[in-house]
Amino acid sequence: MKLANVVSYIWQHPLNRNGRTAALVRFAKWQMRSRLTKGKLRVPFVEGTQLAVSRGMTGATGNIYCGLHEPDDMGFVLHMLRPGDFFADVGANVGSYSVLAAGAAGADAIAFEPVPFTFADLQENIAVNQLQGRVEVRNEAVGASASSIRFSAAMGPMNHVMADGEEIASIEVPVVALDIALNGRVPIAMKVDVEGFEGAVLEGGPKTFADERLLAVVMEIGEQSSRYGYNEVTLRQQIKDAGFVTCAYDATKRDLTVRAADFGSNTIFVKDIDRVRERLTTAPRYRLCNGTI
Repeated sequence: MKLANVVSYIWQHPLNRNGRTAALVRFAKWQMRSRLTKGKLRVPFVEGTQLAVSRGMTGATGNIYCGLHEPDDMGFVLHMLRPGDFFADVGANVGSYSVLAAGAAGADAIAFEPVPFTFADLQENIAVNQLQGRVEVRNEAVGASASSIRFSAAMGPMNHVMADGEEIASIEVPVVALDIALNGRVPIAMKVDVEGFEGAVLEGGPKTFADERLLAVVMEIGEQSSRYGYNEVTLRQQIKDAGFVTCAYDATKRDLTVRAADFGSNTIFVKDIDRVRERLTTAPRYRLCNGTI
């Protein structure tokens, strides 16, 4: 990302509203420290947790500058979960959401990350926060059925299932169906970040998505789904048929609103909206580098 774009992102980030200069100072310090240090640095995250981060970890570094890289989605997960709840992180990357869920909110979690070297980063972040007994990590992709599939290998958080005709560095990874992997356990909340492969996740998890105990899913459904033969309108209807409504969340105001359609980045899908709102509004406040949320 170009420097001007990063600075603009930091300046406009809602959690930096009352501390923009301090956020830019954090950015400058990180640039210096990360250039002077080989390997990863452990940086403060939420409520005493840490992340092991190195230069180029897009997304993870956003947490350093802004407290939460994705403030509304991450804030939703924090405010939604309670100690003892169960959270599923599908497409965990380096584990930011899993650390939020287990390390900050006190939930148990299962995290799926198919790319081996990213999976090693995930394992490290779970270990750094001593969450091995709370977070089950799986070096697998989640799809329609047990199989294997080609996965891009050099795109960081943008790694994805290879589409027909793509010619980039790739590896073969194992695939598991969600219902089989969860083995009867039902998360109260789930994050799905699979770069267009959401349709296959839905195919492999009909029991999980239909279960009334699953109250919320943070998931992006967009045009990328077409590269795997899925139609985004059909996928949204599948989510609706499973009992979810499309919502937006303002984490700074703790305001959950129903939306008529999918929009922007990740989307929050909710069942039993009154119960979810009660959880969101009664959750404790969490300490960040730039205040509380």
